[in-house]
Amino acid sequence: MNNIKILWIDDEIDLLKVQILFLEEKGYSVATANNAEDGFDMIQNTNYDIVFLDENMSGLSGVQILPKIKTFAPALPVIMVTKREEEELMEDAIGSKVDGYLIKPVNPNQILLTIKQKVHNKKIISEKTAQKYQTVFKELSDEIYIAKTFENWVEIYKKLVYWQLELENTELYQLKEILYEQKTEANRGFSKFIQSNYPKWHKDTDNKPLMLNELLRNKVLPAVKSSKKIFLIVIDNLRLDQWKILKPTFKKYLNLINEEVVSSILPTTTQYARNAFFAGLTPLDISKRYPQFWKEEAEEGNKNDFEEDLIRNFFSRNRQNIKISFHKILNEDFAKNKFTNVKGLLSNDLNVFVFNFVDMLSHAKTNLQMVKDLAKDEDAYRSLVTIWFKDSFLQNLVEELSDEGVTVFITTDHGSVCVKNPLKIIGDRESSTNIRYKQGKNLNFDSKELFEIRNPNDIGLPKTNISSTFVFSQNNDFLVYPKKFHHYSKYYKDTFQHGGISMEEMLIPFIELESKSKKQ
Repeated sequence: MNNIKILWIDDEIDLLKVQILFLEEKGYSVATANNAEDGFDMIQNTNYDIVFLDENMSGLSGVQILPKIKTFAPALPVIMVTKREEEELMEDAIGSKVDGYLIKPVNPNQILLTIKQKVHNKKIISEKTAQKYQTVFKELSDEIYIAKTFENWVEIYKKLVYWQLELENTELYQLKEILYEQKTEANRGFSKFIQSNYPKWHKDTDNKPLMLNELLRNKVLPAVKSSKKIFLIVIDNLRLDQWKILKPTFKKYLNLINEEVVSSILPTTTQYARNAFFAGLTPLDISKRYPQFWKEEAEEGNKNDFEEDLIRNFFSRNRQNIKISFHKILNEDFAKNKFTNVKGLLSNDLNVFVFNFVDMLSHAKTNLQMVKDLAKDEDAYRSLVTIWFKDSFLQNLVEELSDEGVTVFITTDHGSVCVKNPLKIIGDRESSTNIRYKQGKNLNFDSKELFEIRNPNDIGLPKTNISSTFVFSQNNDFLVYPKKFHHYSKYYKDTFQHGGISMEEMLIPFIELESKSKKQ
């Protein structure tokens, strides 16, 4: 049996016995009503999967009752059945959100096809998706087990993101749970890989991935030297899965030239990662070369006040006398009012935009109950990012750049991970407050569950004092002090955090695009 309930509303229902019998033989449950009022009462009292509605009935017509049906049950598919094909009739029905048409006399196979399209379609897609994931599950598990290189982990992460998005709009909850467990298993392996290799990357310049603090030198600088007009867009806290859902819109206006995944730096926070990106240096080197642009965690004030100074110094160090504009977009309305004409920016060699919305969203999920409810899981979190982008200045900017012959780079400083598992840590008053990592002198913790760096200089980080150490949480763990442990464990659980070690935080996208028009 299909367990599909159909309601057919038609004042000549007796003439449709052949069609109804056909559907019942196929295993469908078919209820009927011979007028619009009775049909609407039935909809109010029974959960139907689809309604076939006659357009021209005595009393209330199908077109007249349709708005009431859609107001009461907006997701219920309603198929208009009519003898007429007038354009005006169809426009009225479309305005009332009809889901399809059938022209009388109705062929049984047309009815069956409509049901499959409107009701079974989601089920069929889900079943096919489930079959595909079950086929690759063992293969992906084997890849996780034998992964040895950064490139191996990038490919694993790409596949996990792909399946996250494939399962996103399905009701395959059991498979989603299996995928979550597989991603957790992968993050455990990735964390071990980082512990073994990350310190080496700061010593061996040949055998390491491209890292965040090297992107300007390796990617942006060559484009500047080629005299290209460049827009560098940094979306704070953008994850690979979020880029994937935004990608189709970017490709609508810009040609995709290159798409790759690079490594962020530890700690995966704005203070360290974004400063390192704009300086083209490690945090340790920034603190040594430009102490006026570096603030320690215990110091008051914004730790990212000098990003424009850092990027200007980068190009000066590399003997590039270029015209740069730098913009932080904290307010959408302000941005849309300020940049009414993008053409005014084309006289610059490099235009840098920093968008903080995604990062603000992750912090809001921690602090605001309404956002916690809206972004209750990974799917909902991605959905909120999509909603923001559709009405953002960023989309307007991308659209306007389509015909301007420019090169566009899209990247981020780090991603975020949904934390689940609290770990106890003890620190003094000078210890940092981030719950994914801690910096301090007297940190007490279970070393088996955390990655400890006793000499921060070994991974390109400055020392606050001679005995400072860093500890990083891994996978979906987060750090809580023993005082009010249960309160803060509950408060932070299922929020999106960054600062530690996970694929979501460390494996970040770097994208190169260019205008559809080739003019420069």
